[in-house]
Amino acid sequence: MAASADLQEQINRLPHQPGVYRYFDDEGIIYVGKAVDLRKRVSSYFTKQDHNKKTQQLVRNIKRIEFTIVDSESDAFLLENNLIKQYQPKYNILLKDGKTYPYLLLTGERFPRLIPTRNKQPGQGQYFGPYANQGALNVLVELLRALYPLRTCTYNLSAENVEAGKFKVCLEYHIGNCKAPCVGQEDEATYGQYIQQIRQVLGGDLRLPKQYFRERMTAAAQEMQYELAHQFKQKLDKLDEFQAKSTIVSATLTNIDVFSIASNEKSAFVNYFKVMNGSIILTQNLELTKKLDETDGEILAPLIMQLRQEYESEAREILTNVPVDDLPLPGVSVAQPQIGDKRKLLELSIKNVLYARKEKESMNEKSKDINEVRIMEQIKKDLRLTELPKHIECFDNSNFQGDVPVAAMVCFRNARPSKKDYRHYHIKTVIGPNDFDSMYEVVHRRYRRLTDEGASLPQLVIVDGGKGQLSMAVKAIKDLNLWGQLAVIGIAKRLEEIYVPNDPLPLYIDKKSESLRLFQRMRDEVHRFGITFHRDRRDAATLKTELTDVKGLGPVTADKLLSKFKSVKKIRELTEAQLVAEVGKAKAKVLLTHFDQQEEANSSAPLAQSANNDKVVS
Repeated sequence: MAASADLQEQINRLPHQPGVYRYFDDEGIIYVGKAVDLRKRVSSYFTKQDHNKKTQQLVRNIKRIEFTIVDSESDAFLLENNLIKQYQPKYNILLKDGKTYPYLLLTGERFPRLIPTRNKQPGQGQYFGPYANQGALNVLVELLRALYPLRTCTYNLSAENVEAGKFKVCLEYHIGNCKAPCVGQEDEATYGQYIQQIRQVLGGDLRLPKQYFRERMTAAAQEMQYELAHQFKQKLDKLDEFQAKSTIVSATLTNIDVFSIASNEKSAFVNYFKVMNGSIILTQNLELTKKLDETDGEILAPLIMQLRQEYESEAREILTNVPVDDLPLPGVSVAQPQIGDKRKLLELSIKNVLYARKEKESMNEKSKDINEVRIMEQIKKDLRLTELPKHIECFDNSNFQGDVPVAAMVCFRNARPSKKDYRHYHIKTVIGPNDFDSMYEVVHRRYRRLTDEGASLPQLVIVDGGKGQLSMAVKAIKDLNLWGQLAVIGIAKRLEEIYVPNDPLPLYIDKKSESLRLFQRMRDEVHRFGITFHRDRRDAATLKTELTDVKGLGPVTADKLLSKFKSVKKIRELTEAQLVAEVGKAKAKVLLTHFDQQEEANSSAPLAQSANNDKVVS
């Protein structure tokens, strides 16, 4: 699509430098993009011919172009990402803002507390996360509180306050969840050991806490304190269970980010693994709606930046399943491993993202099924049918001034087109433009064949037309002794009226009804199907007439040539040797003579016309 004069002038002003460009319509920004060469990139939108429909729509809506020059492609990448999040343009993939993701706060107090929070405020303590969802966070908090007797009160447990006896033990102490540092029953050093181990757990390294509980269990057992040993054994089991859920990848792998992407026509699905100390400590699946014809690499690149920022990843290695353009991450390597532990880790991520895509597509299919059942139930209600119309067939006739009359039937099963059941019909018994008799013929032929073959009949038959076409369809069904086994209606085009047998007045269905929309869709589909067939037959008849008029050339030979070469013009361009190879020497000679005579007639026609004109003038 060529740019308007005004847009072309704006494009010509763009520099051959890296930067970010912004497209505007009458209401504001509709697209933000980055480029190594601004002028070349923007020009390509208006010069390329193979854009998809969404990109073509974007280009049609562009009214103004703005740009910002930056020093490097990396700077352009970052600026593009910020602008997309700020303006959320219509044609960009929108990245989620991570402000509402939950964190775990380990407070900076004398006896620190563990607090889930969504508000990250510097100076309050050490934050861990953010976590992909609240459920995962709750499981982790429950584990840590089961392992360690942390306080939950908000008291100021300064040494002076505790020594002054300002506090009393609470219910948490009596049920064994806290060891009452508020009254000095737990010293700061022991509590500090808990905090150190909690940091290890939250960092993904379970070696220190597991060693701690194993030593305590062994010591208690040696002292024959079997009940205490059992308590430490339970805590150790909880750590083992948590470690199994977090998936140990390999002792040789340390801190890695893993991203995999799988897409379809409409959406892209991304899986993210955050790996620390050889364990997957966080997983996240995302679905994004594709706006233009972005590649998987183009979609994944900004998302890598977004997720690393949201989850505060400092990993120096990124694994992906698709090539990704250079990311503005100095010192960070991006790889697509093919073998080894890293490949196994990537394959696990790919397995997750493919499952997420399959689940979403399955949900969409189930949603379609639910919608279709609802539509069929609505049709049953509107037409007062005795059973659900799972099988519906619709008929239409097509002719041009009585020439080449044909008919068509489309079949819908479970409110969806069943194209393998579509049928075309040549009208055999009717001469001239007679829609009523043509409708009788095709309906009679269709259901006589189904009964002869023992096939199932539709619950509903629709004819495109009013009372006349409907009455002939009913007559055909009665003549086959099928009346009462299937319902029949007619749909008139002018006012979208529904006619039912034995009722002179039409049935009016709400214009917004899903029943009427399906009837209209079937009517439009059968009309399209029939018109296409009629046009093909009319064109074939015209071509065939020209060849079958050639004396000495039969219809079989004409059909053979037309089916292979599609037009008389292409047949005329064949050499004598080619014609002989197709139809033999005798028929090739007949055709060549016919074509030569046509050329002579065409070339002499202007001379004859000129002579006639001379006589008139004189």
